[in-house]
Amino acid sequence: MLDFHVMSSSTLETFPNPRPARDFEITISCPEFTSVCPMTGLPDFGEIRIVYVPDALCVELKSLKYYMLEFRNKGIFYEAATNQILDDLVAALSPRRMTVTGNFSARGGITTSVTATHSKA
Repeated sequence: MLDFHVMSSSTLETFPNPRPARDFEITISCPEFTSVCPMTGLPDFGEIRIVYVPDALCVELKSLKYYMLEFRNKGIFYEAATNQILDDLVAALSPRRMTVTGNFSARGGITTSVTATHSKA
């Protein structure tokens, strides 16, 4: 049975930014992202790319890996998955800027890319 519940950032762990006074960019690629199409129940595959400028906190990568695995059996559209990842990471990290891009594999000859952004005011 597919789980259609909203994700949470409880799995995500953080550590203190080693250079909080400096703007620097962190790029993370998750090339083996999987979820499930909520319409068909078929697996979806793609790459999630996260680019952010941390403020006080950075994301711990092992926890991010386990967080991404939570999507494996989630019935979720590409657009919702990309935005949920952004929402959860922003809630956990409160970064200065963040962009999450989902580049999803072809299905029926169509590829989809979804980009969601956040910046502190």
